[in-house]
Amino acid sequence: MGGALSYLADQLAELEAQGMRLRIRTLQAEQRARTRYDGRDVINLASNNYLGLAAHPEVKEAAARAAREFGAGSGAVRTIAGTMTLHEELERRFAAFKGAEAALMFPSGFAANAGTVAAILTRDDVIVSDELNHASIIDGARLSRAEIRVFPHRDVEAADRLLAESEGKARKLLITDGVFSMDGDVAPLPALVEVAERRGAIMMVDDAHGSGVLGPGGKGTVAHFGIDPSRVDVQVGTLSKAVGVLGGFIAGPPHLIEWLKNRGRPFLFSTSAPPAVVAACLAALDVMEREPERIERLWSNTRFFKEGLHALGFDTGASETPITPVIAGEERKAQELSAGLWEEGVFTPAVVYPTVPRGKARVRTIVTADHTEDDLAQALEAFERVGRKLGLI
Repeated sequence: MGGALSYLADQLAELEAQGMRLRIRTLQAEQRARTRYDGRDVINLASNNYLGLAAHPEVKEAAARAAREFGAGSGAVRTIAGTMTLHEELERRFAAFKGAEAALMFPSGFAANAGTVAAILTRDDVIVSDELNHASIIDGARLSRAEIRVFPHRDVEAADRLLAESEGKARKLLITDGVFSMDGDVAPLPALVEVAERRGAIMMVDDAHGSGVLGPGGKGTVAHFGIDPSRVDVQVGTLSKAVGVLGGFIAGPPHLIEWLKNRGRPFLFSTSAPPAVVAACLAALDVMEREPERIERLWSNTRFFKEGLHALGFDTGASETPITPVIAGEERKAQELSAGLWEEGVFTPAVVYPTVPRGKARVRTIVTADHTEDDLAQALEAFERVGRKLGLI
């Protein structure tokens, strides 16, 4: 069976032999700090649910109420018949949250990145991109057909040099993650913004892991550094991480948003988000604004867990956010670390090549506001037992 595709079975076997084949576990309860996967109750260190909003009672009730009032789906793309008052309200709220003039909702953060980069550039332009930027940025850059020039991670001088060497291009885009999703470090955004301004480049920040986490009120990396939002031309956000629901956002000047409504392919050709999703996002923003202690608790938990890992002697790389990698090195070692922790009741999947470079395989831990110190202390005890067994500490 599937003779023409049989080569894929061989390639999967190769992945298995190299310790790089993914095994997906199935959530059987709410997305919480302690929950159930594959029939096992575990301490969950794998979720992007930073503020614990995915299962918040108000957020769930808002979703249910919107479904009852407006139906299960929107039935169309936004540009034909699928724009609802809820979508427009959420866009106003997100623009205000990011300090931008306007905003536009996309089906996902991935679609927001890829669709925007592809829509605003052409083959006559150049993209200067951090080497560790998210896959959605890389895909959008390829789709745009612009020249792609990559600078070493967080190397501002290299970014400046590449922009200077691209003076003949029609337009230049300087793009970076705000928080890097695999290493948990933060972009040197003030210096990059200055470079973009000096070189006449568009400045774009993918703040998927910064929104709801960094800055006053969780407004993100731009606010974290005290940068005037008007100096960042394009801010990308997500609604599936700290906000706890689903969707992506672009925030920026009105003419950018209007252009994306006309030429942003994921926006143009995707059915709009269902009412339950949009209403849940609005409720989550309400909770974030009303309960700033959630962000404080997230950071308190982050400090506790990082200090515990460091005291044990684990390598957590350059992390400075709730994303804390525990680097094992070789792919099989990372798989063994993840499997050992699973047996100890801690869920944190292995991350291997091509998501991270060869030899930098790790488990990526993310603490949330909903973890207790007891949860994290138990997880640290499991890390100690498994880490000693594997010779990592």
